[in-house]
Amino acid sequence: MFLISGPCVIEDESIMMKTAEAIKKVSENLKIATIFKSSFQKDNRSSVDYYMGPGLENGLKTLERIKREFGFPLLTDIHYPEQVKPVAEVVDILQIPAYLVMQTTLVVEAAKTGAIINLKHGQFLAPENMIKPVQKIESTGNKKILLTERGYTFGYNDLVVDPRSFYHMRASGYPVVFDITHSIRRYGIPSSNPSGGARKYLNTLAFSAVASGIDGLFIEAHPCPKEALCDAASQLDVSQLETFLRPLIELHTVEVKYRNK
Repeated sequence: MFLISGPCVIEDESIMMKTAEAIKKVSENLKIATIFKSSFQKDNRSSVDYYMGPGLENGLKTLERIKREFGFPLLTDIHYPEQVKPVAEVVDILQIPAYLVMQTTLVVEAAKTGAIINLKHGQFLAPENMIKPVQKIESTGNKKILLTERGYTFGYNDLVVDPRSFYHMRASGYPVVFDITHSIRRYGIPSSNPSGGARKYLNTLAFSAVASGIDGLFIEAHPCPKEALCDAASQLDVSQLETFLRPLIELHTVEVKYRNK
């Protein structure tokens, strides 16, 4: 099992370096392969007044420094086809946001780079229909694909995680990741509001997903979540990351042994 972690959106460089250093220690202590994630742009914020990130150029500079100093593979979102090429020159995994997973031009352009593509499961798609964007990527000859579950919204403000989605997405033959912290977000409530995320469900959802046989965990982490500029109500305090992960890694070991009997 591997880990994808980092602040939701790129913030002040000191915060980013502090977070990367903490995640590096967790990765080494737990011997878990780790990918650093943060977004240079969050183009789906619910208000134009909310922080959207530093932008492409400055964001990639920060990610490049993290990669250089800590040795992490990198993952970040892309929103437009013109972002694909410059991002692929720095980042190892191109992430297609959930809202954009059916955008053919974006998905195909990303796939053509030959990079690993992480498809976030659209909140509006049945899990078995995730095979459609998978096939768009495969049409380019690229078969380096991850599928990430992050809950369903049904058009309302709460997200629901259906464990059957792990079964259906695993049927694609590609690794399946569970985005825990995005799955507890409550739409319609600013992420700076404590009620904008339901952290009480973190353990229940995480244990359920690992027991279902996922391959990776996606956990956004921040040194001081309540002061985070995005998803403040749902990010995990990076100081709690190791404690949170340890039993999940143990459970994953048991699940793999059971599956391989």
